[in-house]
Amino acid sequence: MPMSSTDFLSAKVERRKLSMVTCYDYTFARLLSKSAIDGILVGDSAAMVMHGHPSTLSASVELMRLHTEAVVRGAAGKFVVADMPFLSFRKGLAAALDAACALMTAGANAVKIEGVDGHEDVVQRLVQSGIPVMGHLGLQPQSVQAYGGFRVQGRSGCAALNIARQATALEELGAFAIVLECVPADLALQISEALRIPAIGIGAGAGCDGQILVLQDLLGLTMDFKPRFARPFVNGAGCVLDALARFDVAVKAGTFPTAEESYS
Repeated sequence: MPMSSTDFLSAKVERRKLSMVTCYDYTFARLLSKSAIDGILVGDSAAMVMHGHPSTLSASVELMRLHTEAVVRGAAGKFVVADMPFLSFRKGLAAALDAACALMTAGANAVKIEGVDGHEDVVQRLVQSGIPVMGHLGLQPQSVQAYGGFRVQGRSGCAALNIARQATALEELGAFAIVLECVPADLALQISEALRIPAIGIGAGAGCDGQILVLQDLLGLTMDFKPRFARPFVNGAGCVLDALARFDVAVKAGTFPTAEESYS
């Protein structure tokens, strides 16, 4: 049976860690469908990872819809969360509902929204409309301009209290889980222990109820940006470059294709 948002809550009760990765395309989604990974996030990080932009701000609802559809086609049996992109949930209820509708009809099982202050009504209305909502606190990439860069959040006492307050607010509004990004490990642990819903960490220490990574970081495919928290579990870039080099040599040596790889 595919996982559901209620299974996230069950995992919290059972103290079972949750694993999630980002995905943006059909090919990797097919591979993930064969894995034990609990959930997939079609992140607005697609703007950076797949399209080369310097931030997530270039992601649009249409871009997220297209990536969500591709992932859903390949991710049979997996719980898919789609990011609500920059400002899509800050233009009033009608616009937010339209954006969420586009992502859910593309096949997403839930949507993720950064922050909570100023759009509490959106979170509440989405939940009341039967759309599972995952929150996102700490470093919110859509606010990178306000931060002055991608920086750890919640280091001061006031900032830590503010993140904890927002986490509680999201729980009360009906969110089924939250992502905590780039916050001190002790703060993430305190928030995780205080919530009834799971907190999924990324750069937030081991005390969270689960972890999420960008798939390309996990596979060691990212060569020009290596966050401290992004452990590569394989040297994917090295494997790809080696395969390309061997292909190049075989073509130029005339050993590819062979007769068996050709049609008569």
